[in-house]
Parts: sequence; structure tokens; C-alpha cells
Amino acid sequence: MALMGQMMSAPLLISSIIKHAARYYGSTEIVSRRTEGDLHRYTYRDCELRARKLAQALGALGVQQGERVGTLAWNGYRHLEIYYGVSGMGAVCHTVNPRLFPEQIAYIVNHAEDGYVFFDLTFLPLVEGVAPHCPNVRGWVAMTDRAHMPAESKVPLLCYEELLDAQDGNYEWPQFDENLASSLCYTSGTTGNPKGALYSHRSTVLHSYASAMPDALGCSASDVILPVVPMFHVNAWGLPYSVPLVGAKLVLPGPKLDGASLYELFEQEKVTFSAGVPTVWLGLLQHVQANQLKFSTFRRTVIGGSAAPPAMIRALEALDVEVIHAWGMTEMSPLGTASKLLAKHHDLPDAERHKIQEKQGRVIYGVDMKIVDGEGKELPWDGKAFGDLLVRGPWIIDRYFRNDVSPLVDGWFPTGDVATIDADGFMQITDRSKDVIKSGGEWISSIDIENVAAAHPAVHMAACISAYHPKWDERPLLVVVKKPGAEVSREELLQFFEGKVAKWWIPDDVAFVTEIPLTATGKMQKLRLREQFKDYKLPTA
Repeated sequence: MALMGQMMSAPLLISSIIKHAARYYGSTEIVSRRTEGDLHRYTYRDCELRARKLAQALGALGVQQGERVGTLAWNGYRHLEIYYGVSGMGAVCHTVNPRLFPEQIAYIVNHAEDGYVFFDLTFLPLVEGVAPHCPNVRGWVAMTDRAHMPAESKVPLLCYEELLDAQDGNYEWPQFDENLASSLCYTSGTTGNPKGALYSHRSTVLHSYASAMPDALGCSASDVILPVVPMFHVNAWGLPYSVPLVGAKLVLPGPKLDGASLYELFEQEKVTFSAGVPTVWLGLLQHVQANQLKFSTFRRTVIGGSAAPPAMIRALEALDVEVIHAWGMTEMSPLGTASKLLAKHHDLPDAERHKIQEKQGRVIYGVDMKIVDGEGKELPWDGKAFGDLLVRGPWIIDRYFRNDVSPLVDGWFPTGDVATIDADGFMQITDRSKDVIKSGGEWISSIDIENVAAAHPAVHMAACISAYHPKWDERPLLVVVKKPGAEVSREELLQFFEGKVAKWWIPDDVAFVTEIPLTATGKMQKLRLREQFKDYKLPTA
């Protein structure tokens, strides 16, 4: 007969994280650069009280358990309060990426069935354009006080601070099943419409525990942590949860992400640890090097979203900043691997050690991974064999939101990446089976670009591939075959994209060719195209 353990049963709830931070790290600071232009300071104790007031306010508005509440916001203290107030009351915090094209934002808000959407003032023009296409949103909430509310708006607005001021904060966080939905993030729609990953309280708390571990992000109460990665980008890689969990000081940079603004905040607040995509560090490095500056406290950064160039890793090391390569996906909450050295690697020659650090790293506890060939047969971990990367674990999706067809293959999630794994478990992405383009850590759909180009009357066939860019890592290059007898210039074709896709999706250049290589089944051979244009120099580079 099985012998059961005799331990307390307590659900793993997101509200427990902010309660813990308020009770045991109550005086620790949260510092935010606000859209109003000033620097705001308060504590975890203040944050938890205001999150409780927000939960009360949402209840007064009629928000029900399981209802989705959207955000269009930068990294700031009010956004943090929404993370905890919404999920803590049993509703679902749905962070929307404001960098997407307005039509995609409207699709996402409607697909999620958001009841309310909270937004920073920066995004008022976006909200005014999107709101008429979102008839089921009951209210749009400007995340500011009455003094800074817009004098005029095409959309009826609620005031965030007025909602909170109407409540007393005398609110107990409810207890419920840890498997209830807590938050919702959508992919960037690289193949068709964006798809939603619906996280649970349990998956989020477990992810927070694991990501804070020493061989993952390595967060501790002695750190001052500034997530540059946006809170609308897969929940800022989980840092809004893992930082309060360990009680570290949290610095939120708001909309000013240029090198000079970040450096000022890093030095002023004595930041020790940060996280962001390579583009961010390129801008910060350029500012530091151009002005012959150094970092007084900044010692570690996690780089993800796209691979960090080796030269960037070396440049940060020269400034005494350790680079931790990481990899994950929206479908993985998002963290899957972190490239932290093993004990035996520390005495290696620099060149060998650097090769290891350039890999995407080893799984963090809770994630399992494997690589398989085209028939699904598992491949060896020898650092040479490459195959499709599959993962599984308690914070990896089982299916997409409002889609009953599971993407899993024998219980494993196919990532769409192609990778190698060495004998020590270090994984390295070698290619992407999807032809998505990652520009500054944000994804661009090659299919959407091709569909727009194909609609031009002079275009016979178009393929969109990635081309190297020194700042953005990758930018789209459009390869075009013209119709017989038709003429179209590069400038005309690029102008054709205006208003049809987000401006930053528009290709940087057009290459005209006589033919695009095809497979036996008529599909474009983009691998051959990428090889053909591997040394192509973009005019924007």
C-alpha cells in the first residue's frame, strides 16, 4: 500500500510571490522611469497594497475569474501592479505587444476577448486606432493620474489612479486551484495569425523558482535588477516574478531604452544585473565606448531573443560584465536554457571557453529536451549531429489558447528550431525550420512579407530571407522575380508595403533575380537563397 506524505497542501499562486516580497522584503525599492517623465520610487510593501486595490477595482468593474485583462504598456510600476492585481484576483493578465501592426493587435485583443485594456499614455494614438475594431472591450484605462489624463480622446477613458483611489486595499488574496489560468501571451504570428500561450499559476511559480536559480538567471536579494526586455515580451522573461520572489531591488526603465538613458539609470541605481536582446546591448556599448565610460556595479547580463555576436560578448567581458546566453520561446514561459559554465570549463583557454559561452546553453531544471531526425529518431549528443529540437516540462504549453488541436508530438513540443547538443548538454541553435526573421529580438514573418509583395502587379514570385545587419542582427531582404515584360523599381516595391505591414517589417532592400530555386513539390528553397545571398550587404548596414 502506498504511503502518502503528511505535508501541508498550499496552492502555488502568483499572489503568494508579491505577498512574500511585501512581508519579507517590504522596504526594498522598486524604481520606475515613468512615461510622465519623472522617476518614481516605492517599495514592495507599497506595490502589494496597490495591487490589492487594483484587484478590488477590477471586481467593482465586474471583472470575473478567468476574464482576460489586456495591457499595452512599458516596464513600470503600474504594469507590475497589473501583473499581480489581475492574476491575483483570478483573472488573466494579457500583455499585448504594442510593436505589432494595429490589425494584429486588434485581432489579438478580440481573440483573447479582453474585457478591459490598460495602456500607457505613449500608446493613446494606437488605442484610438484600434478601439473601434474591438467592440467587446468594455473599457480602456489610461495608466496615469487625473492631472496627466489626455485633454481629448476619441475613445472614452478610465483613469488608473482614480480607480485605485476609490478602494481601501482591505482585500484578501483569494485561494483557488493552482492550475487556473494566470496570464496570456501571444506569439508574433510567424505562420498565420498569432497564437496564444495560456500560462497557469502553477507553471508561472515553478518557472520563477527555476529561472532564479544560480545556474539559470542567478537572481538574489543582494542584486539590483533592471529588465530591459519588455514586460510585453513573454512577461519580460519572467523577471517581474523571479525578482520579487528573491527580494531584489527592481529598476524599471519605462520607454527610454537608448544607450545614454540606460547607462544613466544603471549607474544611478547601482544596477548589478540586466536582461535584454542584442540590439539593446549594442546601443549601450556604443554609448559606453564612445564616451570612454565604465560600469561601476553592472556585472551580469542575460542575452536572448537572438544570438549574441561573439564580438559583443567579448566587448562586455572587457567591461567586466559576464554574458549569460539564454534561449526559450513564448510557448515555454519562456526560459529553456542558460549558458552557464561547468566547473571543468573555467580553466580552459579563452578561445575554447568562448565557444561554449556562445552556445544557447544547458536546460534549467524542469525542462527536458532532445533532437530528432526527420523520422523522429533521437540523435546523439555529440555537438555535431543536428536535428529538430523538441522540449517538454511543466511550464511548456500543451495546446494553444482556444485551439483544441495539440501541437505536441508524443508528448514533446516541437520548437521549430534546428540544433546540436554536445556531450555536456550544451545546446546550440544552428538554423530555424521556420523562415522567421529576428530583427532586434522581435520576429518578422517572411510569409506576410511575401504575400504583400506577391500582390504587386509586376511581381511574379517573391521570397523573403534574412540578411545580416550589424545593429539589428537580421533584417528582411526581398528577393523578387518580375513578370515578363513588367517593370518595377526597388523604391516602388518598398513603398508598396507602406500601410500594409508595420513600418519596421518593411524589407531593407530588394534583390531582383531571374528565378527562385524550387523544390520538387514547388516550394521555394530558402536555404539555397540564404546561401546565395550570405554575403549580401544591405544599404542600411
